[in-house]
Amino acid sequence: MSGHFAARLVVSITPADVGQRVSLRRRLPTGEYSDVVGVLESWSGKRLQVRRRTGELVEVPEEIVVAGKVVPPQPPPRRRPRSDG
Repeated sequence: MSGHFAARLVVSITPADVGQRVSLRRRLPTGEYSDVVGVLESWSGKRLQVRRRTGELVEVPEEIVVAGKVVPPQPPPRRRPRSDG
């Protein structure tokens, strides 16, 4: 059995997905990959803008996106159990 794993990279989002939560994989100039997850705020002029949950707005050039998909909304924050004491 080979130790190689091949994943099929697919971009399945379009400008019609603005307002949806997305996951993007982009190829950096170093050849490495980096993921961006957040709400797709805009897609114009070959630039995607994704708002991360931290509030950071990340601009991603369309030509470096190697995979992308719509993902479910972020789950609500978990409540910590109360400590009575």
